[in-house]
Amino acid sequence: MTRPLRFGLIGTGHWARSMHAPALAAAADGIEFTAIWGRNPAAAADLAGRYQVTPHQDLDSFLASVDAVSFAVPPDVQAPIAVRAARAGKHLLLEKPIALCEPDADELASAVSQAQVASVVFFIARFQPDVRAWLDGVTAAGGWAGGHAVWLGTALRPGSPFNTSWRRDWGGLWDVAPHLISLLWASLGPVTAVTAEAGPADVTHLILHHAGGASAAVTVTLSATGSAATSCLELWGDAGRSAAPMQRDQSTAPLRTALAELAANARSGQLGHSCDVQFGRAVGQVLASAQQQLDAHRDRDQPR
Repeated sequence: MTRPLRFGLIGTGHWARSMHAPALAAAADGIEFTAIWGRNPAAAADLAGRYQVTPHQDLDSFLASVDAVSFAVPPDVQAPIAVRAARAGKHLLLEKPIALCEPDADELASAVSQAQVASVVFFIARFQPDVRAWLDGVTAAGGWAGGHAVWLGTALRPGSPFNTSWRRDWGGLWDVAPHLISLLWASLGPVTAVTAEAGPADVTHLILHHAGGASAAVTVTLSATGSAATSCLELWGDAGRSAAPMQRDQSTAPLRTALAELAANARSGQLGHSCDVQFGRAVGQVLASAQQQLDAHRDRDQPR
């Protein structure tokens, strides 16, 4: 009988406590939640105690004790640790974006490829059954000329548990745009170019150009008020219009699906996945190109 795949959790913040730890604890047979490492040893010990797993203060000892790692830390923290984990032969469940700059993303993707470990990036909607059914339908129909998507989030409002330093620094482009880009990529084809413009606060407008000629308009922010908050994505073309089911599953079910698919790939040796680190890197390249344009616009608009 094959022993369970031992999973460790890196992170102790809100997302680790509310999503990753309970998903790991309730994961399918064949996955065993065994260890936690965090930058705050006291928080790691507390979370480990809740789930009766082993807290580690030393990262190397943590990595030596597990087969796979689930990440719930900011992207600039995730990238270098994930490189170490991949080089240690550990399979990776990553959060998006996988990194905040192209060199870090390139290094991580290269480390995963060289180590021949499995990877999955947790684009939440891509692991929801209703969204998967919608994607199957629109890709089978074909003939889509374009799309539009909006995500007006409230993460930067006072009191939000997601009002964290990296989101304040990087905004909706890096936090919620990856979700929309992932869905538009899967439905309209790979993104070949992006045009970006900035609005007030962290508002970002994108025009995505897709292989095959389709285009899509995207608007994102984390600074919306509760009364304005929304998310929507719609395609249009020969078949008419089709709206994606954008009601996000607030349960741990999508993450449990991602963990199960990562574990299945790790066991089978079929390491590719539609949301693997290479796809995460490709989405990150779109974000980086948009960020370069936004930075250039800000430099241009600065008073001389």
